[in-house]
Amino acid sequence: MTGRRRTRSTFLPRYLRLTRSARATALSAGALIACASFAAGCGIVPGTTGGSGDDPIVVMTWAPEGTAATNKPGMPAFARAYARWINAHGGLGGRELTVLTCNDHNDSVASAKCARRAVKEGAVAVIGSYSQHSESFLPPLEGAGIPYIGGYGVTNEEFTSPLSYPVNGGAPALLAGLGRELAAVCGSVALVRPDTIAGDALPAMLNAGLKAGAHDAADDQLAAEDAAQYTAQAEAALEYATDGTDGKGCVVPALGDRTSTYMDSFRRTREDYPAVRTATVLGSVDQAVINSTGGATGPFEGSYVTGWYPVADDSRWDAMKKVIKEQAFSDTRIDASDTGVQTTWIAYSVFRRVVESLGSGEVTADSVRGALDDGLEISTGGLTPTLRWEFSDKLASIGFPRLVNADVTLQTVRKGRLVAARDGFVDVTKTLENADVD
Repeated sequence: MTGRRRTRSTFLPRYLRLTRSARATALSAGALIACASFAAGCGIVPGTTGGSGDDPIVVMTWAPEGTAATNKPGMPAFARAYARWINAHGGLGGRELTVLTCNDHNDSVASAKCARRAVKEGAVAVIGSYSQHSESFLPPLEGAGIPYIGGYGVTNEEFTSPLSYPVNGGAPALLAGLGRELAAVCGSVALVRPDTIAGDALPAMLNAGLKAGAHDAADDQLAAEDAAQYTAQAEAALEYATDGTDGKGCVVPALGDRTSTYMDSFRRTREDYPAVRTATVLGSVDQAVINSTGGATGPFEGSYVTGWYPVADDSRWDAMKKVIKEQAFSDTRIDASDTGVQTTWIAYSVFRRVVESLGSGEVTADSVRGALDDGLEISTGGLTPTLRWEFSDKLASIGFPRLVNADVTLQTVRKGRLVAARDGFVDVTKTLENADVD
């Protein structure tokens, strides 16, 4: 389509189509990471404050709150609860942990202010955070040499910046994993995604998974991300999913916060297409959305959903739930099933392991970055594979040199609850390596 409107998406807004030039730039990021250890020669001033001797270790967590778009209030709320918990149990290596929090308001100016505040107040890392505005927050962090540990995976730059240490595979891994699963169980597949530059990146990842299963590419259906209803798109997707497949096709809505709005239209239209199934990714649906759309009687019943981590009732989350119970039991912002809260827990677990590895040495932005860059292997108790960040990892060839965890979990909605559809993780590294991102 020519002349169509391009806007910033509220769903994974900075995943851009990777041109050959962009991939070349991303590939160079692996070499640039060496600058983190020789910061002065690369224009980076190493962080030297926070955690010296008996001083508190200062970190920051940010996320948008109270906006008309995506909100993640549970992430900074959990970070504060984690600080209370860790300090009540002797701190990090005997040192108090101070967690600064910031509301980025889903705004580039506010996001930059959060980053500058982290620099001003001597934060040694930004941990377990969500922001769509990496072009605003990364330059101040990179200028001060402050590592960004465990972002939510919502921007392309989180998988290219030498100072970013992501703990999950973002949207690329989720969609590739979903495509692999659907290839075996679906007839025709229709993808409904935002009509934005960001949305343009989604079909390649889903199709990489479908291709791995010898399945035809998905029909790519575009929709306005701010629509009040999606009746026309729902009808078109259902018709495509039914055509030539005995009605046993699949519809994949990937509209972020607008997925629930789309499903309202889908549910009203679906009566004539009872065999069509739905599937999506965490970030477009969670337990709250499933509940709000009818639970066991809603359109998500029986759907496949790919996620980064085990389901919320898995025993591997017990340690996180203990923190919530002891320090935030009555805080309704903190939900143990929320992917943002889970990401923040994993990111702080990574940081704790880094501090432990430093022993009695100073905890600074430089030393934290150095430990991570020197190949420190970090176990997250089975919530992810062992994490280790290389200078340029396997997925540098498609423009994601910092994507070190391409594992996904397969979940399904059964009796209105998200439950595991398969034990363990699925590694989609090879699938992503074959993605057509031109």
